Amino acid sequence: MDALINVFSLLGSLALFLYGMKIMSEGLEKFAGERLRAILAAMTKNRVMGVFTGIFITALIQSSSATTVMVVSFVNAGLMSLVQSIGVIMGANIGTTVTAWIISAIGFKVNIAAFAIPLLAIGMPLIFSGNSKRKSIGEFVFGFSFLFMGLSFLQNSATELNMGEMVASMLATLPVDSFGTILLFVLVGAVVTMIVQASAATMAITLMLFDMHIPGFGFEQAAALAMGQNIGTTITAFMASLTANTQARRAALAHMFFNVFGVVAVLCVFYPACDAVRWFVTDVLHIKSNDLFLLSAFHTAFNVLNTLILIWFVKQIERFVCRVLPEKGTDENLPRLKYISAGLLSTAELSLLEARKEIALMGQRCQRAFDLVVSMHGIEKDDDFNAIFKKVEKYEGITDNMEYEIAHYLQQVADGHLSDEAKRQIQRMLREVDDLESVGDCCYNLARTLSRKRTKCKEHFTQEQMIHISEMEQLVKLSLMQMIETLEMPEGEGHDISKSYETEREINALRTSLRDNNLLQISAGVYDYDLGAFYIDLVNGMEKLGDHVLNVVQAKARQKV
Repeated sequence: MDALINVFSLLGSLALFLYGMKIMSEGLEKFAGERLRAILAAMTKNRVMGVFTGIFITALIQSSSATTVMVVSFVNAGLMSLVQSIGVIMGANIGTTVTAWIISAIGFKVNIAAFAIPLLAIGMPLIFSGNSKRKSIGEFVFGFSFLFMGLSFLQNSATELNMGEMVASMLATLPVDSFGTILLFVLVGAVVTMIVQASAATMAITLMLFDMHIPGFGFEQAAALAMGQNIGTTITAFMASLTANTQARRAALAHMFFNVFGVVAVLCVFYPACDAVRWFVTDVLHIKSNDLFLLSAFHTAFNVLNTLILIWFVKQIERFVCRVLPEKGTDENLPRLKYISAGLLSTAELSLLEARKEIALMGQRCQRAFDLVVSMHGIEKDDDFNAIFKKVEKYEGITDNMEYEIAHYLQQVADGHLSDEAKRQIQRMLREVDDLESVGDCCYNLARTLSRKRTKCKEHFTQEQMIHISEMEQLVKLSLMQMIETLEMPEGEGHDISKSYETEREINALRTSLRDNNLLQISAGVYDYDLGAFYIDLVNGMEKLGDHVLNVVQAKARQKV
C-alpha cells in the first residue's frame, strides 16, 4: 500500500511540475501576448535575430514546445515565413536549456518548496485582482511556485520509492561501456518526452537521477537521455501541425530535422564530445563540486553547436522540407477553414491571431461572391448563367460553414483563461462573422432575384435602370473593399471608418432616390410593375448588404452597432 501511495505521489509531483510550467507560461503569454507578437515581427528580419528571439522568448516562458507551437501557428496564419520560423525554432532549443541551469544552480539539496510557498502569498492578491495584467502576473508567480514545489516533491517521492536502487537494478543487465546502451538511452529519452510532451520535465528527472549517482547511470548515459529529449520534444509541434496548412507542417518538420540532425551528428563523435564538455567545465570553468553543471553544459553545448552549424544552411533546410512536403493543389473555395487548426496554439490568448486571419478570409470570399453576382448581368446563355448562379450558391454555403466553424472555435477559445481585452475581441469577432454570414446571404438573394427575373420576366432592364444598378454596385464594391482593408488591419491599431460611413450614406441616399424614381416610372408607364419590382428588389438587396458591411466595420473598429 505504501508503495502504491509513493507511486501516485511521484506522478502527482510530476503533474504539479507540468501544471506549474503550463500556467506560468500562459500567465506570461497573456501578460505579454501583444509584446511577444511584436517581438516576433520585429526581430525575425534575419536568421541571427530570429535565433536570439527564440532564445529570449523560450527563456521567458520556459517551454520550447510552447515557443515552437506558437511559431508554427504564426506560419499557419501567414504571419511569419518559413525561413523566419526556422531561426526562431533554433533559438528555442537553446532557450529551453535555461531550466536545466536553474535546477543545477539551486540543486536538489536545497528545500526549494520552502522558497516557493511564500511566493504564493505574493501571488494570491494578484490572482484576485480585477486588473487582467496583474492577474496574469499572479498566474505566473503561482506557476513558478508550483513548478519548483513539484520539483521538490518529485525528488522526495523518488527517494521514498528508492528509485535509485530500482534504476540501478534495471541498468545492471546493460553493458555500461556499450554504444548500444547509449542508443537505448537516446530512444528512452525520446519516448518519455513524447509521452510527457515537456522536455523540461524529463530533463528535471534526468538531472535528479544523475544527482543520485546511480551505478551504470553516469554522465554519458545522462547525456544520451538528454539528446533523446531533443528528439521527443519535436512531437508536440509535429502533432499540432497535422491539421494545419503545408507551410506550418514544413516548420514542424524543420524543427524535427534540426534536432534529429544534431543528435545523429553528436552520436558520431559522442565520447570525444563528452570528454570535451567535461574538460570545459572542470578545467576552464573550474566547476568540480557540482556534477549537475556538467550535464547542463552538455545540454547547452549540444543545442548551441547545432545552431552554429545549421544556421548557415537555413535556405537549404527550407528547400529540403519543401521537397519532402510539396504544396498540394487545393481549391480555395472549399467550405473549410484555412488558418484555424484546433488545438494548434498553446494558449487561448494567441489563438485569436488565427481567428482574425480567418475572418479576413471570410470577408474576401464575400467580396468574390458579390463580384460573381455583378457578372451575371448580360449573360445570354442559360448554361453560363446557371454556372455562375451555382458558384454564388456555393459561396453562400461556404460563408454559412465558416460562420459556424469560426464561432465554434471562438467559443472554445473563450473557455480558456483570457484577459479582459481578449474577451472583448471575441465578442467583436462573433459580431463580425454573424454579419459576414448575412453578407453571403445577401449575395445569394441578389443572385436568386436575377434568376427569378430571368425566368418570369422576359423584359430586359432599361438602359437607365442598368446605369443606376451599376452605380449601386460600384458603391457596394467600394464598401466591401473598405471592409476588407479594415479586417486586415492588425488588432489594436486605430481604425478610421469615416470613409465607410460616407459610402453607406451614399448607398442609402441612392436607394431612396431610386425607389422614389421607380414608382414614378411605373406610374408613367415607362416599364411595367413586374420589371420595376425586380429592379427595386436588387436595389434594396444591395442597400441591405451595405448595412451588414458597415456592421462588420463598426465591430472591428470597436464601435457600437
